Amino acid sequence: MPSSIRLGVNIDHVATIRNARGGHLPDPVRAAKLAAAAGADGITAHLREDRRHIRDNDIERLKAEIDKPLNFEMAATDEMLAIALRAKPHAACLVPERREERTTEGGLDAAGQHNQLAPFVSKLRDAGIRVSLFIGADPRQIDSAARLKAPVVEIHTGAWCDALAEGREKAADDEWKRIVAGVEQARDIGLEVHAGHGLDYATAEKIAALPSIAELNIGHFLIGEAVFEGLSQSVKTMRMVMERGRAQASR
Repeated sequence: MPSSIRLGVNIDHVATIRNARGGHLPDPVRAAKLAAAAGADGITAHLREDRRHIRDNDIERLKAEIDKPLNFEMAATDEMLAIALRAKPHAACLVPERREERTTEGGLDAAGQHNQLAPFVSKLRDAGIRVSLFIGADPRQIDSAARLKAPVVEIHTGAWCDALAEGREKAADDEWKRIVAGVEQARDIGLEVHAGHGLDYATAEKIAALPSIAELNIGHFLIGEAVFEGLSQSVKTMRMVMERGRAQASR
């Protein structure tokens, strides 16, 4: 059971702003360096098929220029596998991807896509890349992740965060119970547990109090807050609330 909790900062949406106008600014690699200096334990970047935010050379530069672990979010495609095997990030998180979605809308179907995912997990692991699967807090999906021999699962927290933001208290409570049960199930079968999607200061503090969660990956909220208070400060504040939440777990 981890006594501390790691923060992975997703810098995708710095690249979204850059790509809205074209050119090179703002530079997502500079954002990654600022986040690392402010307390991020790792950097996450999602290279999508349509390159809507992160570009291939961003991945190359991140791997070469940052001194924190790089978590490469990727769809299970031959193209992305080749890039991952070439870049050799610390970690690769397999996520579902649809071209028309604005952001990742749900967890990976590890159960229904077992045969498709198995060779990707195997090849990434053989290359020394830590594999995680981005899944919902569903017992079937968690069991499937273990059968695929992925050492890590990242629990999709979007439905919980959305329900809270929309004032749907019953739905939020139900989603929270599913998350807690999923975290416990994953821990009990020996998986490392991460969480992410839609988290803000309040939800990150609450979920950090679950002692079995080793890492939170947070991006959009931090980049949005950076407009008002700067990226370094938003990362520092997130670290503070996560540590406050984790301190509650030891009481």
